[in-house]
Amino acid sequence: MLTKSSTELVRQHNSALVLSSLRRHGALSHTDISEHTGLASATVSAITADLERAAIIEKKEQQSLGGRGRPRVLFAQRRDCGYLISVRIASDVVQYSLVDYAGTLIDRFEEARVQSDASTAQFVEDFRRALMRLAQRSGIEPSRVLAISISSKGLVDPSSAQLVWSPVFGGNQIDFAEVLSDQWRARVTLNNESLLVAHALAIRAEKSAETSSPSLLVLSLGHSVGLGIARKDASGELHANAPNFGHMLNSADGKLCRCGSFGCIEASAGFYGILRTAFEVPPDTIPAKFVPVAEMDKIALRARQGHRMSEYAFRQAGLVLGQGLSRVLSLYETMPIYITGPGTRYADLLSRGIEEGLRQSQQVRLLGFPQISIVSEEAMLVFEGHLDRALSELDQSIAAEKAGHAG
Repeated sequence: MLTKSSTELVRQHNSALVLSSLRRHGALSHTDISEHTGLASATVSAITADLERAAIIEKKEQQSLGGRGRPRVLFAQRRDCGYLISVRIASDVVQYSLVDYAGTLIDRFEEARVQSDASTAQFVEDFRRALMRLAQRSGIEPSRVLAISISSKGLVDPSSAQLVWSPVFGGNQIDFAEVLSDQWRARVTLNNESLLVAHALAIRAEKSAETSSPSLLVLSLGHSVGLGIARKDASGELHANAPNFGHMLNSADGKLCRCGSFGCIEASAGFYGILRTAFEVPPDTIPAKFVPVAEMDKIALRARQGHRMSEYAFRQAGLVLGQGLSRVLSLYETMPIYITGPGTRYADLLSRGIEEGLRQSQQVRLLGFPQISIVSEEAMLVFEGHLDRALSELDQSIAAEKAGHAG
């Protein structure tokens, strides 16, 4: 029994290496797979044959340059092996995407989230209906969907796919695995949105070799404030997490946050915090549930025209963000910072305060100022994070299942 278990584990590990290699590099030849994975040619042959018989991968022919010689045989994921649905729950919209096993987008639509006191139960009903509609539009049976990957800002419990607290639903918790259990056999996962952005940027950096840093930090600015950190361990494996940065206590100045606490970073640096400061509203005023970007644009225009309180609101928001970032860097290490989200349109107004807050840190003063980049395509990064994490987990699951069957 011990020998059998060991053999299954080795087979599972090797199958996962092959699938991971195809996921990272695209269609590959037998020789390429062997080089990327370090597996012997005979092992690659056995694994690819097994995966091909199971309709998980398929062979493709690539004609040689000039059309001469035998076509090159490549292996790639079989697109109809299964499907993934990714869902991004944002402050004002919910985006649904259907993707095949090769990572190709098949269908997508968005539904506006009603900015009212609509119940969580109503959202759940609309959510279930939208998922079914997404599959039906492409003629795909729900049983063919292998994974449903969901993201939201706020506190999530990834082990149970439970949304604990979010700026969208407040303390009304949603157990997504339970909500979908009667209609879908798919694996249901829930991640913090900023975690997915950090993961996606780390994958991009790895592919482009644009940075040698093993870590990076993502700061998401908008209606809420999010943080994601991606780090590689000594073996090169990527890990991402999302500390509850927006609700980290920053000061005892009495500014009321959406979470009910006083002095959170978001209470000063979220859109509602900037609006409250710009209009000199008492700091204990109940925060606005949603501040349209158009309204923020008006405040930004006034700031750029020299309006004192509007300019001060953005600078103070930047200062709070910089101080918070300095604490994060002190706990981890100096790493590149990427700022994303709708708040990037006000980077010029926030930058002075962010730099001032960072320079208050001894670590920054002694070890140097971190590299800061603006990345405005947050929605695309969230989608890329969904794909890489969910499809990689599917690869691992398929490899384990194949090893078990073979054993």
